Amino acid sequence: MSKFTLIIGNKNISSWSLRGYLAIKQAGVDFDEILIPLRPQMDREKLDALTPAGKVPTIKHNGKYIWDSLAIGEYFNELFPEKLFWPADLEIRAHARCVAAEMHSGFAALRSMMPMAIHSKFDCPEITGDLQKDIERIKQIWTECREQYSDKGPYLFGSYCIADMMYAPVVFRFLSYGVDLPKPLAEYCQVITEHPDMKQWINDADPNDLA
Repeated sequence: MSKFTLIIGNKNISSWSLRGYLAIKQAGVDFDEILIPLRPQMDREKLDALTPAGKVPTIKHNGKYIWDSLAIGEYFNELFPEKLFWPADLEIRAHARCVAAEMHSGFAALRSMMPMAIHSKFDCPEITGDLQKDIERIKQIWTECREQYSDKGPYLFGSYCIADMMYAPVVFRFLSYGVDLPKPLAEYCQVITEHPDMKQWINDADPNDLA
């Protein structure tokens, strides 16, 4: 058995699970994967038996648990710094951490009104109020990053990093609900969906699992 176990929810709909998965894939380690159904009914008994906090994603490693997506990314960054989970430059790394943390703690309206279902297409809700603020703020973040770091590569900070992992579910939300994006941001979404780890997740996701 692998030293690492990843416990996640339904791949089509569990946005936080996706982030944890992308982190462990970037680490390049062998791992066992346990999927806990969240819909149509959560298997709470199984989840609580496997994870002390009762949350997905959870990483189990050497008898210890890490149960937060951003903490999982940081854990693998500490274990495998050569994998460059963050930009090498101090100032750029600070910017990336701010952007990732903002995603981690914010955008409640987007989460509730545009749930992730990567194989689905939906009518876009009226983009007003808090939802509009969330979408415009994400567009602002992405635009600033691409304008500042496009010479370093196609991701938010040039090279692929935790910030991209944190915003990957937003890419699927924007695609599913047909959110209008300027060309540079639409190109960024395409780059994310074509990342090898993302393509594997998409391939493994069951389109019958709905939000």
